[in-house]
Amino acid sequence: MAGLVEADKGSLVVPPGRSVGYMEQDPQMTGFATLGDFAASGLEPGELYKVERAGEGLKFDPDRPVATASGGERRRAALAKLMAEAPDLMLLDEPTNHLDIEAITWLEAELKSTRAAFVLISHDRAFLRALTRATLWVDRGQVRRQETGFEGFEAWRDKIWEEEDQQRHKLNRLIKSESRWAVEGISARRKRNMGRVRALHELKDQRSAQINRQGAAELALESGPKSGRKVIEAEGLTKSYGDKVIVSDFSLKVQRSDRVAFVGPNGAGKTTLLKLLLGQEEPDAGTVKLGTNLEIALFDQTRDQLDPNASLWENLTSDPLLGISGKADQVMVRGVPKHVVGYLKEFLFDESQARAPVRSLSGGEKARLLLARLMARQSNLLVLDEPTNDLDVETLDLLQELLDGYDGTVLLVSHDRDFLDRVATTTIAMEGDGKVTAYAGGWSDYISQRGGLPGSGKGEKQNKNKSQKAKAQSESQPESQAKDALSFKEKHRLEALPAEMTRLEQEIAKLEQLMADPALFSREPVKFKKATEALVERQQSWPQPKKNGWSWRKSRRARRTCAAY
Repeated sequence: MAGLVEADKGSLVVPPGRSVGYMEQDPQMTGFATLGDFAASGLEPGELYKVERAGEGLKFDPDRPVATASGGERRRAALAKLMAEAPDLMLLDEPTNHLDIEAITWLEAELKSTRAAFVLISHDRAFLRALTRATLWVDRGQVRRQETGFEGFEAWRDKIWEEEDQQRHKLNRLIKSESRWAVEGISARRKRNMGRVRALHELKDQRSAQINRQGAAELALESGPKSGRKVIEAEGLTKSYGDKVIVSDFSLKVQRSDRVAFVGPNGAGKTTLLKLLLGQEEPDAGTVKLGTNLEIALFDQTRDQLDPNASLWENLTSDPLLGISGKADQVMVRGVPKHVVGYLKEFLFDESQARAPVRSLSGGEKARLLLARLMARQSNLLVLDEPTNDLDVETLDLLQELLDGYDGTVLLVSHDRDFLDRVATTTIAMEGDGKVTAYAGGWSDYISQRGGLPGSGKGEKQNKNKSQKAKAQSESQPESQAKDALSFKEKHRLEALPAEMTRLEQEIAKLEQLMADPALFSREPVKFKKATEALVERQQSWPQPKKNGWSWRKSRRARRTCAAY
C-alpha cells in the first residue's frame, strides 16, 4: 500500500494531489545524526514547528543521537515525522510498540481528531477498539473486509472459521462417499463412470489446496514447589541516580499468587524498581526481604537473553539455567526431554527456522522464542517485563489464560491497557519524582481511583474534592455510622464487582461457544482441554451466592456444559 513493494498483479492508484505517509515497524535512520534531524527531514524550514508540537506530545528528545536512541525513542521520532508531514493517508505499522501509556493516549487523541485517513497494524486491543471503523483481516493469503471496528472482529472471525469447518466436513463426507463408490462400483459401465472418477480427483485436489489455519502457540506454564506465603517485603525503599529520584520511601508486600503490575512513563524506573524488589540492585535506603523457596523466571524486555548471532536451536540448548550446554538435540521442558525442533513447532516455528540466526526473526518471533525459553523451566515467581510487545492477539489471549491458571506470583510491566485489566490484581503507579503508589485492581481501576491520568490535572482536583467531601461527611455522621462504613478495599471490590461479573459472563459465553463444536475434542484435544480448564476456572471465580444475593442463573448453563463434557 505504501508502494515500497511491487505487486505481482493489480494496480496501486494514488489520486493527484493526495499524499501517503508510512511509518514502518523498524524505522531506518541511517544518515541522520539526531532524532530531530530524522523527524524534520522532508519539511520546509517554516514547518519545523510541527515536529516540535508532535515531539512535545510524544515526549521525545530531538537532540538524542540516533546511534544511542532506544527502540521507543526511535518510534517516537518516526511518529513525530509522520504527524508533522500530515499526509492524506497514514499507514502505521505497530505504532504503539515501545510507547508508554501517556504517549499512546496522546497518539490516540491525535488520530481521533485528525481528518486524514489511516490504516494501522496493531495488537493493542484498547487502541484498536478506540480508533477503528473497519477491519482488514489477512488470513492465509486472503484479505477480508468488515465495515465495523475491532470490537466485532473476534465474533466475525469465529463465525467464518465455523462456516469453513462445516464446509470442510461436508467435503470430507462427499469424498468418503465417492471413494466408496469408486471401490465398489467402478467395474460396471467403465466409460460412463470415468467422469465421476475425474470429479472425485477434483474433490481431492480441492481439499489438498485448502490451507489449514495456523494453530495457536502451545504455551504452558508449570509452577515449581510452592513458595512461602510472603514472596517480597519491601520497607522504605529509596533509589536515586544523581539528581533523578526513582523511588522514595516506598513499601510493598507481595503475597503468593498476587498479580502485581507496574505502570508509568518510559524512563520512570519500572525496570529498576523490579530489580530492587528482586534483590538485583541495592537501594540507597530501605530493605527488601525475599520469601523462601523462590524459583524466578524472567522475561526481559530487551531480549538480552537471546544471542542474535546464534541459531534458535543454540539459544534453546545453551541456556545455563536449563542445565544444558552445547548443541544437544533435546531440551529439558519442565523436567521432560523434548526434541528441539518439536518444541519449536509448539511455538509456531518452522523446521527450516531452527538453524537460522535469531537476528533474522521478527519482533513477534523473538518474543515467542523468549517465551519458549521461559516456559521450559518451572517457576513460582514470574517476572514479565514488557511481554506484550510484538505478540499477536491469539498469543496474548493464551498468555493471559496461562497467567490466570498459574499458581505462582506474577510481577508484570506493560503498557497494554487491556492486558493489564485482564491480569493485574494490584497496580503500582510510578508517577515521577520518586512518587510510587499502589492501587487495587488493573489499569481501569487505577484510572478510576485516581480520577484521571497523571499530568492531566483531573486526578489531583478530584482527589482533593473527594477528601474534602469525605471530611465533611465524617464530621456530620454519628460515630456508630462511621464504624459501620466499608473499608477502602471493600468499597473498591463492591464497585468493581459488576464489571468483573460482566467480564466473566462474556468469557464463559465465548468458551461455551467454542466447546459447542462436537468435533473439537477429536480435532484439537489440547485446545479442548485448555478450554475446559479455563471454563472451570471462570466458574469458580464467579462471586459466591448469598441469601438474597447474586444469582447463579447465568453460570448454570456453563456448569452443565462442562459437566456434560
